[in-house]
Amino acid sequence: MDEAKRRAWWWQRQGFGGQASGPRADSTGPRPVSRPPGLRPSEVLERAGWARSVGGCGPYLTVFARAGISREAMDHAVAKLDVHELPSARGCTYVVPSRDFALALKVGQAFDSELATARKLGVTDKEIDRLCSKVVAALDKQELGPDELRDAVGDAARSLGPEGKKKGLTTTMPVALGKLQSEGEIRRVPSNGRLDQQRYRYVLWRPNPLAKFKLSAEEAYTELARRYFEWIGPATCAEFQWFSGLGVKAAKAAIAPLDLVRVDPDGEELMPKKDVDAFHATRVPSKADFALVGGFDSVVLLRRDFSALLDADGKREKLLTQREGAGASLSDLASHAILDRGRLVGLWEFDEAAGSIAYAAFGTKDKGLKAAVERTEAFVKEQLGDARAFSLDSPKSRAPRIEALRRAAKR
Repeated sequence: MDEAKRRAWWWQRQGFGGQASGPRADSTGPRPVSRPPGLRPSEVLERAGWARSVGGCGPYLTVFARAGISREAMDHAVAKLDVHELPSARGCTYVVPSRDFALALKVGQAFDSELATARKLGVTDKEIDRLCSKVVAALDKQELGPDELRDAVGDAARSLGPEGKKKGLTTTMPVALGKLQSEGEIRRVPSNGRLDQQRYRYVLWRPNPLAKFKLSAEEAYTELARRYFEWIGPATCAEFQWFSGLGVKAAKAAIAPLDLVRVDPDGEELMPKKDVDAFHATRVPSKADFALVGGFDSVVLLRRDFSALLDADGKREKLLTQREGAGASLSDLASHAILDRGRLVGLWEFDEAAGSIAYAAFGTKDKGLKAAVERTEAFVKEQLGDARAFSLDSPKSRAPRIEALRRAAKR
């Protein structure tokens, strides 16, 4: 398969490159839509896929890189429930467009690890149900923060002692809150309206988005698969399996009803049959087109195989394996990503002390990169203040990565 063509297809499919139109999926199947100026955050996420949320800047970078959407506009979309951060695929937290709230909740319900841990610690389902009832009653009149909720439920929540602390679960309260969120009974809202600050309050979710959702779990997984292959096909069943958290048999069952075909008769990558001709007709743009995105951006996270975005020279770049846990499979980036027409050409970090982006490009010398860096630098500096990859990412912890990037840039 022509790797450059495949990357260019993903690039356009994901909403980069100023593409004028493209398909997207909904509950009734794919349909073509136009992309006029002034896209809403929800429209970007419908096309590109749900934005992984780990308390960092990723969701903001996702919509800025594709549509120039400001932090203020994204926060407004959160406040108006045009998008929302909730537990979804494989139990992980994503920022999801409103049309997918119920689907996201449904496909995440089987992955409640805190409830499973609590059961091992002797907590009964009856105890959690009682605590859930107390939480709902407390939120009946007003939204509350964690401390206010603990006071309101009293002894209905209890400590799980030293054993619970060892397993990362100190009380039964997170179990109840997680269960109620996955059921669509309550939702967690940012205290200051920002997605990159992990301070939350809780409010009842009325009407419950799952109240009129009629799909079974199996049917919901098929809808998730439909969206997945619209977002990032060609992809393999194994890649969908990782994203969804399903087992091999369940993942195959989920994609079975879809009209997917092999792009290469000898390969394993699948895509919707209706898109095959357009895929083969794809032309790689002749002019460089740069975007700075987060390390968890959907264009790289959905398949979790960054090597597919690299050329031969890039695969030898030592900067890619700096972060602990990253290895030969290139499943985790060391820093945020710089892309050019779908190709991974560099890494970047925001140096808060200097108020600037430190970056190293290992696959390009195009002068247009500087303009893309300056554009993103202004966005981070003026609107975000910092570009944390995740909640515990701090200026101090990323200092070694920044220094490595600056050294690499001088080579």
